[in-house]
Amino acid sequence: MNAIYDLLKPVDFVIVGIYLFILIAIGFWVSYMQKKNKEENLFLANRSLGWASIGFTMWGTNVGPSMLVASASAGYQTGIVAGNYAWYAFVFILMLAVVFAPRYLGANVSTLPEFLGKRFGEHTRNILAWYTLITILISWLSLGLFAGGVLIKQLLGLDMLLSVMVMVVVSTLFVVAGGLKTIAYTSVFQMLLLIAVSLILVVLGVSKAGGISAIYEKTPSNFWNLFQPASDKNCPWPAILLGYPIMGVWFWCTEQSMVQSVLGAKSLKQGQLGANFIGWLKILDVPLFIIPGVICFVLYPHLKNPDEAYLVMVTNLFPPGMKGLIIVVLVACLISTIGASLNSVSTVFTMDIYVKKYRPQASNREIMRIGRIVTVAGALISVTVTLAIDNIKGLNLFNVFQSVLGFLAPPMTVAFLFGVLWKKTTPKAINYVLTAGTAFCLLVGILNLWVIPSSNWPHFLLLSFYLFVVLSAMTYLVSLFDKKGALQIQQAVYYKSLAKPGKQVWAMWGLLFAVMLGLYILFNGH
Repeated sequence: MNAIYDLLKPVDFVIVGIYLFILIAIGFWVSYMQKKNKEENLFLANRSLGWASIGFTMWGTNVGPSMLVASASAGYQTGIVAGNYAWYAFVFILMLAVVFAPRYLGANVSTLPEFLGKRFGEHTRNILAWYTLITILISWLSLGLFAGGVLIKQLLGLDMLLSVMVMVVVSTLFVVAGGLKTIAYTSVFQMLLLIAVSLILVVLGVSKAGGISAIYEKTPSNFWNLFQPASDKNCPWPAILLGYPIMGVWFWCTEQSMVQSVLGAKSLKQGQLGANFIGWLKILDVPLFIIPGVICFVLYPHLKNPDEAYLVMVTNLFPPGMKGLIIVVLVACLISTIGASLNSVSTVFTMDIYVKKYRPQASNREIMRIGRIVTVAGALISVTVTLAIDNIKGLNLFNVFQSVLGFLAPPMTVAFLFGVLWKKTTPKAINYVLTAGTAFCLLVGILNLWVIPSSNWPHFLLLSFYLFVVLSAMTYLVSLFDKKGALQIQQAVYYKSLAKPGKQVWAMWGLLFAVMLGLYILFNGH
């Protein structure tokens, strides 16, 4: 497939230029033209985010550069079953809203390591800070940059190094200039644009395929089932039902990059409504990102590489001018994901390591300066790791990304669930989970993915569930026999009366639950 760059017309370049001008103007206005409080929190947008900004920022972080290509590829090969990663997520986003958010905001923390530090002590906070940094650098920044580099290479014909450097420079400038507030404001613009462009692609595809009924008739019936048989190799229903919750709790409730915008909410209610809003936005993942792959299966059934499904649709369906828009929407995804990840790296290192261990008396000015330095350093490190990933041959981005998350998730999920839900959990138990437990999960992951790849292994989501059960048992037993630790448990995180969700919050979540239940009934039994 030729690079889209070779097919561009002058009008495409004009559209790209207009978009970049608008994006830079928004960032400049937020960063420099607004009146700033001298003590403004660079990392949490001065705790001023409303529900719309929170939802769009979380969705912008989640809709990374691999989403468009990987989701369309999955749709091309297996139909909408990959939609479970988007639609099943509402259960765990609800947990964020009603279980975790009241505790996070009630504890008045800037980072999740700080939260567990208040619960279990500084040693736990230090372990989790480094764990979070490494996780973000690998799973968010480096894999995200790699996927983005592949896309930019296909779109513009640039080599990987130049593609990655362009993305990093633009994203870093935004974070250094305005922190989370700049990302939040630009995310609203970018996500609206993403919805519009993806919707146009779907409409054009449906029209060319002969309508929705024709698409349904020309695809295998199992393409329209969210739950596949237990014998299915790609997404068996037991793996989804049991394994995805482990990844879901970690990703939506305890991952700094995803939770950070909720920590920046102007109030608990706005944070809970913002979480609800992303639950609604996640419904769009299937029609906007997966369905294009299904349509491509109907229109171009003999693709040698399913990963090209999205760009094949763009190349063949978009007229001049619209091809420029797709470059714009991909740039929007890249900047949102990379910018939010860089901001999270900066926040965790500055607040949990630099300020806490080395400069507790640092002024806000110094904190902001260190945060910006760390942002640049994180960008440079991520570029190095990305180029290393680029040298790995035969990497299936979608499956490997989900597998890596599956092996990273159990220790964090156990640590936060026990830390929040069981008061008798001791610091020793959590520290064991975050150190020995993480090492054990990574060892199993390496064996499964690279050393002994075999069909005899359980599905990676089921493997994640089994690891969760083992670590949960370990946490329970260590806490039960750790008499000394039981006396040291801090009570800072436990409140006699946690704020409860209001009627509006429950009404919105009840409505979302009803819609999701309807979707799962509709998309099964075919």
